[in-house]
Amino acid sequence: MEQLIHYVWKHKLFPLKPLETTDGQVVEVIDPGLHNMNEGPDFFNAKIKIGGTLWAGNVEIHEKSSDWYLHGHDKDPRYDNIILHVCHIIDRNVCDSQGVFLKQMQLEIPESILHHYKELLSTDDYPPCYQIIPSLTPLMIHSWMSALQTERLEQKTEAILERVKKCDGSWEAGYFVTLARNYGFGKNGDAFEQWALSIPLKDVDHHRDQLYQIEAIFMGQAGLLNSETLLKPYQKDALNDGYFTKLRNEYIYLARKFNLQPIDYRLWNFFHLRPQNFPYIRISQLANLFYQHKANLSQLLEKDSIQAMEDVLEVSVTPYWETHYTFGSTSTKNEKHLSPFSLNLLLINTAVPMLFAYGRHRGKEVLCERAFDILEKLKAEKNSIVSMWQQVGLKVENAGDSQALIQLKKEYCDRKECLRCRIGYEYLKKKD
Repeated sequence: MEQLIHYVWKHKLFPLKPLETTDGQVVEVIDPGLHNMNEGPDFFNAKIKIGGTLWAGNVEIHEKSSDWYLHGHDKDPRYDNIILHVCHIIDRNVCDSQGVFLKQMQLEIPESILHHYKELLSTDDYPPCYQIIPSLTPLMIHSWMSALQTERLEQKTEAILERVKKCDGSWEAGYFVTLARNYGFGKNGDAFEQWALSIPLKDVDHHRDQLYQIEAIFMGQAGLLNSETLLKPYQKDALNDGYFTKLRNEYIYLARKFNLQPIDYRLWNFFHLRPQNFPYIRISQLANLFYQHKANLSQLLEKDSIQAMEDVLEVSVTPYWETHYTFGSTSTKNEKHLSPFSLNLLLINTAVPMLFAYGRHRGKEVLCERAFDILEKLKAEKNSIVSMWQQVGLKVENAGDSQALIQLKKEYCDRKECLRCRIGYEYLKKKD
């Protein structure tokens, strides 16, 4: 309830009757103040007329006035500049650390807002605010979508910075880990990230002219050359396969040379995966990408068009995997290039965020602008989240739109953060 009172105060969604302090003085809110999301008073620098006198200072909000003592504000000097204590229920008088009694005001939440808020939190229809969407102005939608798009890129930037930190500050290695994670295309994302972090790229560089050695390290670090994996159905014919034996022997030698430890093979998910998405195929593609010197961040940063970036990321499997999906089991020859759909996802989830993150890191605004420009030129993703928003009336014209709507669902709808959402704001203030 307190969160809703904050919201009503911040947006001045007051009941129609005059506002008054508990001692009968008329209250006029000129400026509700700056919402403080950290410790200290809830709103800074508010401007309020109380009984005809203009006050400037801080505002504290509680569900009950007695919460003032429950939270220890009466002993905290930071709360000595409170010009108004706003509460849903006034159950006692309160004073600051100097013993000065505060002016208090009971704030009633308009019935329509309370009703709509409960609807947003309790309805099973998804999204709960869908009824308001057709009436929203194009300007409001565009503004909110742009903010969500930026918010999502900033969130991905934080994840990239964390990977770079784990790679001892190497942006090249951080890029490879990010690229690998997105090669998991959802189901194996975590496994691919852990796998990539286990690979000493500087050591692999010493064998960059030998594709099978790169693949040996890559497959070996994935745990897919271990004897335990031979018990799995997808590895049952591996022992009779010459290429498996060659990679395994090479990995044993290189693992001793570089003191390598593979990840747990049980991290990989094969269930309900198309053979094209098996970890073997994706790892082979990454090995080929690394061998061709196309897995470098410097290569990506040089490109300023979608086609040029696609050329960098475009890759097929290594020769053995053209006729295999698993070790020891042959299939019809297929170079197994990345599909246009997969390339589009890699650009959205790897290339664009890396441009934005590196641009922020180096203070190169041109890279950040390029990230937004490419995102708005790429095709929108096709998934259940995007389809849902389209069904309730939101247009999805490019990848920028689809990324914004994914952010909206995951960070606002799923978390019931309707009070932070601009669509939620429009829903709360609507008239029945």
